[in-house]
Amino acid sequence: MRPQIDRQTTLADQVTLTGIGVHSGKPASITLVPADAGTGIIFQRTDVEDAAEIPGQWDRVTQTSLQTVLGDPSKNGMSTVEHLMAALRGMGVDNLIVEIDGPEMPIMDGSGAVFVEAIDQVGLKALDRGRRYLRIKKAVRVDAGNAWCELEPYQGSYFDITIDFEGDLIGRQRFAFDLTPDVFRRELSRARTFGNVKDVEQLWKMGFALGSSLENSVAISNDKVLNPEGTRWADEFVRHKALDAVGDLALAGLPILGLYRSYKGGHKMNHAVLVKLFQDKEAFEVVEAPMFRQAGHAETVGVSATLAPDVG
Repeated sequence: MRPQIDRQTTLADQVTLTGIGVHSGKPASITLVPADAGTGIIFQRTDVEDAAEIPGQWDRVTQTSLQTVLGDPSKNGMSTVEHLMAALRGMGVDNLIVEIDGPEMPIMDGSGAVFVEAIDQVGLKALDRGRRYLRIKKAVRVDAGNAWCELEPYQGSYFDITIDFEGDLIGRQRFAFDLTPDVFRRELSRARTFGNVKDVEQLWKMGFALGSSLENSVAISNDKVLNPEGTRWADEFVRHKALDAVGDLALAGLPILGLYRSYKGGHKMNHAVLVKLFQDKEAFEVVEAPMFRQAGHAETVGVSATLAPDVG
């Protein structure tokens, strides 16, 4: 059997999803549109006349409190992109135009499951160009009090996420995994966002989390889960933090070949480690899978060490 080249992908067809924004509580709709090789993930507001396209990249992040925000949502930006970015990265989608009809992504059920279902529904299309990766060459670390995160060299894409909360319900949980589409679909995609009812009530007063409900969040009160169905896993909390990490690190612009480890991390630290990584040109290199030459002919499996243009 001839080996299959590691080619860039897009969706085989476009698909539309509708829901509500978790903070605005207003209807939100996105359409995932196939794109050519080399496009990357691009966000495009459809409710703003002549809105500029915004690449799904770390240097377009403007806020990391409660969510990951790209650009200025009051103009042409959008918020809460991390769950979709996680699903695209986890399922191996390299190129896509995300058309969105407002300033906030639909929260769906608070996880990445609906996005995975949409990708599975239309399928992937392999493109005639080798996939590009961001390979970590030396360790990069960010510390914030007793919380920290780091990227290290690794032959693959590995995540090791630890959270540590007060109380017995969550406490200290760890989830480590090699990221593959199968692992993402089975072990991460259905992990929902979570929060304490007291915190949500405070957010309501501030005008946030207006769309939050038991349909899209795991609600906690007095060290108990209020959702009638309970949690989807005993460690759903750390799995969701892992899902967020996959989505936030997808903003590197290319799949990362390396190990990401965090302790008590979150959106802010996930983004901070990317900022620090791209400040050090010696800490990474861009590598590209062998190019696809002609229909029916695959060259080799794996990743070449050929340097490509910097993405930082």
